[in-house]
Amino acid sequence: MSEFSHIDGEGVRMVDVGGKEEVRREAAASGRIILGEGTLRLIEAGGVEKGNVFATTRVAAVQAVKETWDDIPLCHPIPISGVDVHLSIEDDYVRVEVTVRSVGRTGVEMEALNGVARGLLTVWDMVKSVEKDAEGQYPETVITDVRVERKVKRDVTER
Repeated sequence: MSEFSHIDGEGVRMVDVGGKEEVRREAAASGRIILGEGTLRLIEAGGVEKGNVFATTRVAAVQAVKETWDDIPLCHPIPISGVDVHLSIEDDYVRVEVTVRSVGRTGVEMEALNGVARGLLTVWDMVKSVEKDAEGQYPETVITDVRVERKVKRDVTER
């Protein structure tokens, strides 16, 4: 069994990354929210009552990336140098992809995942009124496949 870096003899602790070298870091994550066909067409047409779903989702995802250290107890606050949010409508879902860049001593995959998760929740919130069935349930709406797509670490002198 491997040893957990966040657990010591006294319980849970934040890992000390102070001795690690600063490197360029990038991580990309993605996920999807399955929606009804009518909801997807409404998003495409810009007809969602709450407003522009993609614009609101981009802001929410970036905000989540910047607040990851506050959302997840043992994450370090890190300097974020860039965030890209890509949204697309696929067959029966909206895909949210978030790429995060930083120069620092710890990775940015949690930031990318947090951006994706909040982005997906924002899509749901924006369209929930049209996704509900007659009983107020969400029979078609599913958030799924949230995952890290890639992470990259480069020396600060590399481009």
